[in-house]
Order: sequence, then structure tokens, then C-alpha cells
Amino acid sequence: MAKANVDHKLKRLRAWVQNYEWGRSGAEAEVARLMALNSGAEIEPNKPYAELWMGTHESGPSILVDDDEQNVGLELKEWIDQNPNVLGVQVLEKWGSHLPFLLKVLSVGKALSIQAHPDKELAKELHKMKPNVYKDDNHKPEMALAITPFTALSAFISLQWKCRENEELKQVLEDTPEIVELVGVSSAKQVMDIEELDGADKVKSALRSVFTQLMSASKEMTTKAISKLKSRLVLESELRSLREKEELVLELEKQYPGDIGVLSALLLNYVKLKAGEALYVAANEPHAYLSGDCIECMATSDNVVRAGLTPKHRDVQTLCSMLSYNQGYPEILSGLPLNPYITRYLPPFDEFEVDCCILPKGSSAVFPAVPGPSIFLAFAGEGTLKIGSWEGLVTEGDVIFEPANTEITVTATACELQIYRAGINSRFFHGL
Repeated sequence: MAKANVDHKLKRLRAWVQNYEWGRSGAEAEVARLMALNSGAEIEPNKPYAELWMGTHESGPSILVDDDEQNVGLELKEWIDQNPNVLGVQVLEKWGSHLPFLLKVLSVGKALSIQAHPDKELAKELHKMKPNVYKDDNHKPEMALAITPFTALSAFISLQWKCRENEELKQVLEDTPEIVELVGVSSAKQVMDIEELDGADKVKSALRSVFTQLMSASKEMTTKAISKLKSRLVLESELRSLREKEELVLELEKQYPGDIGVLSALLLNYVKLKAGEALYVAANEPHAYLSGDCIECMATSDNVVRAGLTPKHRDVQTLCSMLSYNQGYPEILSGLPLNPYITRYLPPFDEFEVDCCILPKGSSAVFPAVPGPSIFLAFAGEGTLKIGSWEGLVTEGDVIFEPANTEITVTATACELQIYRAGINSRFFHGL
């Protein structure tokens, strides 16, 4: 039986690998396993494998493979430019001949930077001012769907009310004199003096002051404060059990000694996802992925404003000025079951949604025709794809582009088949 791309409607892709230093090493990374299956590349045991990209972004474009001679080796973006109708009428009207989403797999071995992604207006300004740093002019809302247990920092903790245990800002300042030492008594007092009836603007102003002072602290003062914090927690661990966030701080200090992100992590929510749970991040919200493997989907962009837990370029002033300073625990998505085998994850962004399909051996599921394009990743197992009277093989590691208005029936053959699909958010087509 033929591989999927023999049907002219489907295009098989070679994904792009990013070897960022925070990635998991060698065969322990899902990214490495999928890379080897997708392209035949050899896994190097000591090399980090951080991200597998599936889409059209210029920093990691997907390539058409096993196609006719005219298209082989062509970037997916070039092929779409030549065949824009594959995106569908509504997508073309909204985004032009651009695939609006980027699908990734992440294998996180150590913490990513504390970062945020700009909204569209700021993205255009940053790209114009620093095109070598901010490589495109698009916003980058994103969603991480856990494949394994997955941890992250996301959004600011609550000030005091409706908060999670041991996760409120006033308590953090009371319990962490090292932060007060860096931000100054005046900024800390702004927070401590806030009352429940004070308006949101006053709360945000106080939080902005504390966070900006913290992130702007000198390297010398930061190193000294973190050293004090580490020594204090080690001593206290002999007398009591450390809280999760305190243990996290010690772990981050091992990964990034003397980095201000070690302290600022205490101001963010510590999120622990189980496999099958998803976290979405809007523009101008602080976050950092810490550990685990996930499927990630986002608007097609690579714009990142960093300020901590990183050896890369930091733009503290931009980050502190752009943040929304919203507070509270982020929404966790468990997915909406479409049928016994397919679960859909719908973030509040037009550009994308993600389906997870887990098929037991011998079972089938239908992905109905939709007005926009899709990218499928065969994560595990093997089976068949059927369009009308045509049928083709699909095996783990395959990445397939599906044009708009195409219905596919997927069947698991020799074993369970696990497939992820990224596409335009279905609410966009329904005007919701």
C-alpha cells in the first residue's frame, strides 16, 4: 500500500529540528525519536533535541518529500504560495497565502526562559527595530498539550484573594526577604498595603513596580540575594519539609546559578499538567516551560521577549512594560471529546486548535472535511489514511499536510495509533 502523499491532496513533510540547549539529550527526547522516524537522521546521544517544527516559519520550514519531481525538496510555504487554494477561501481572506499556525513537539530537559510573546502591534514595532532578534511581525499565542507529566510557570500569582494555597503575593513577600531586599521596601509596601476593595489598576501598578524592580536588579545584588535564599532554604529543609515552589527554586538555581529568574519564579503560578491536559498562553503573559514533553501549537511566529532563566538575549525593559499583569491561576483545558477516539483542544485564538486521536487496533475515526488546512503528526503506531477510494499507509513519525475541504478516515492496523492534528480554530469558521 502507498504512503500517504501518493494522493495528490496530501503532502508528506520532513519536519525541522531545533537543538536548543534546554532540550532533552539523545534518545530520551521524544523530539529525537520522531526526528529519526520522520527523516531517517541518526540520533546523537549527547546532543539536545528541543523542538520539532511542522509548518512554514522561515526559521524551521517543513519540506515536501517523496513527491513528484517538480515538488520534491520544495518548502511547504513555497508549495502553498503556488497552490493557495489548499488553504480554503476563508483562510485566504483572513491570512492571505500564509499557514496561520505552527505545530511543534517539545522535549524539555531544563527550564526555558521566563518570557512573554508580544501582541500584533508590539510585534510589528519590535521586528522593525530589531529584526535580528524579533524575526517576524506576528503575535504568538500558544498552547502546550502534555504528552508526559509537564511542568510550567504561567501568569502571576494572585495578590491575596481567591488564591491557591501558599501561592499569594503578599505571603511570598513576607516569606522571602531576599525579594524585598532587591525590590526595595517602598515597592514591597505598595503590595502589602493593598486592600480587597482596591481597584484592579492599583493592584496591577503595585505588581508592575515589584516585578520591574526585581527584574532590573544588578547582577551583583541578584547573585548575593540568591545565595542567601539558597542557604536559608537548605537550613530550613533540615527543620521542615520545603514547599513545592521552594524545591523548584533550588532546582532552578542549579540550572541557572545567579539568574534573576530563580527569584521571579516565586511570583508566577507553578503549573503541573498530566498527560492529556493543556495550558494556553495569550500575548503579554509571563511563562516558562520547565520539564516534560508536549505537543505545542501557536500562531506562526518565533517572537520571544526574554528576561530570566536564559543565556540568550534579554530585553528586560520591553518585557516589564509589555506585560498585562493579570493575576490568577491559568485555565487548564482537558479537551472536548468529539467521539470515543478524538479529543479537541480549543484555545481562545483564531489561528489554531489541536485534536488528539487515539485509536485501538482495528478501530477507525473520521476527520470531517473542514474549510481550512490541517497538519497531522503520527505520534505512535501505524495504520491507514483513506480519502474516497484512495488508501495509504501512515506510520509513527509521519507528518502530513492536508488541504482544506478534505475528509480523512484513519484506521489503526497492527497496533494502537496515536495521531495529533493541528488546524484553524473551528470557532473561526462559525463566526464565534
